Amino acid sequence: MESLIRGGIYLARLDPAKGAEIGKLRPVALLSAPEILEIDSPLLFVCPLSSRSEPRYASLHVALPPRDDLKAASFALVEHCRAISRTRLCGPPIARLTESEIEVVLHRLMRLVGL
Repeated sequence: MESLIRGGIYLARLDPAKGAEIGKLRPVALLSAPEILEIDSPLLFVCPLSSRSEPRYASLHVALPPRDDLKAASFALVEHCRAISRTRLCGPPIARLTESEIEVVLHRLMRLVGL
């Protein structure tokens, strides 16, 4: 696989899911810091995307318009951010977040953990 980029949107296999975890093959936004990506870490920190958003999580979700090969309007589901094995990624990036979108996702992640 080519070099990974922060903010890249990749397809990832998130199954098996447990309980309320989000699963299946879906786009994820890669949030790992560039320094971590440079050392080829086997784990990546990602934010899953979905075409649906629950109103009770509106203060955490980030709306993303379609672009490149991300064909549907989507939401970054910040409450589902997690570490995954890089082997869960399926191919090259299909799109990329803007720097401002990355900042909004990270700001909402900080809100989620009380920072």
